[in-house]
Formats: sequence, structure tokens, C-alpha cells
Amino acid sequence: MPGDHYFTPSPDSEMGLRPLTVTLAGSTRRLHTGNGIFSPDRIDVGTTVLLSSVPPPPPGGDFLDLGCGWGPIALTLALEAPRATVWAVDVNERALELVRRNAESLGLDNVRAVLPDDVPEDVAFRTIWSNPPIRVGKRELHSILERWVPRLRPGSDGYLVVQRNLGSDSLHRWLDTTLPEEFNVTRASTGKGYRVLKVRRRAEPAAD
Repeated sequence: MPGDHYFTPSPDSEMGLRPLTVTLAGSTRRLHTGNGIFSPDRIDVGTTVLLSSVPPPPPGGDFLDLGCGWGPIALTLALEAPRATVWAVDVNERALELVRRNAESLGLDNVRAVLPDDVPEDVAFRTIWSNPPIRVGKRELHSILERWVPRLRPGSDGYLVVQRNLGSDSLHRWLDTTLPEEFNVTRASTGKGYRVLKVRRRAEPAAD
């Protein structure tokens, strides 16, 4: 599939649907993946680092998995917080199809696998968990993060996992200088060559 990338909106390759057994939310899950998406044969290392280091999600609200692929992060969020609505966002329509298939197979009705423009503008997120698409290029990545990270609700946290040798520290600095002043960015953890960056939006001051 020489012309396909995981950020290709409509991959030209055959789907090649195939089973995949993984551990999500502490249990073995039998899911499906296919060609033309990100990490179709396993949960990638960065996502594994993210899932092993973040605290449990809030009990409810709107959550965002930005760049969801076939869904390991979104499905974990949905399993751990069944009262939440999990927005699994990707530009790759095949990835979204797989997320929907996998959510259905797990009996999850709280996952919304959609294109970016299909998330209502008034939705604000209690948390964001993301292995963002670094390989789209710095300019496009910055544009994506500028669009989505400010939609964290006040008093909420987001987590981004980025490979150290692909610019995690420079991205940390960029987020620090670009996000509005009510945001704070820290390094939450490090493992297997990856950084997990925590983005905190401060709570709004109480009314007098």
C-alpha cells in the first residue's frame, strides 16, 4: 500500500480485516484491525506507555481520543467510564469503521467514532487522552493541538504521549508558550523512549 498512511482519509488498500487479541482495561479483548491504519497488528508502544501511566478517567462527561486509530485508547476510556461519552476522532474513515465495529463487539454504546468536523462545537472535554499523529508534520500537528486542547473543561487534564526522539521536549515547550495562560504543561511520566505530557486547565475561580 505505497500510497496509504494512517492519516490517509480513505485508504486505497484492501481492508484485510483480521482478528487481534489485546488487553484493555485489565481484561483480554478480541477485536479486529485492518490495513491502512496506524499500528494494525498490536497496541503500539506509545499507546501502551500512555495507558499504563494515566490515572483513571473521570466517572462521566465528554472524553476525547484524538487520532484514535482502531481504538485502543477510546475503548479503554469507554470501558473504564461507562457513563461517559467518548469521542474517537480520526481523519481515517477506515479507522473509524474499525472503532465502531470494536465498540459494538464489546457492547459499548458510549463511543462516538467521528471525523473531526462531526464533533459538535459546543462539546468540551473532561479529559483528552491522545497518541497524536506526529508524522503529519510539525505545522499540521500544531494546528490539530491548537484546535482541540483548548476544549478541555476548566479543572480538567489531558494527556499526550510523544516519542522523545520525535520532539516531545520541543512540543512541551511549544505547548507551554502557545496555550492560553490558564493551561499548565508538565511531564507526567517517561518510559520506553516516550514522554507523557499532562496538560492541566485550571479551574475557574469561584464566584464571589
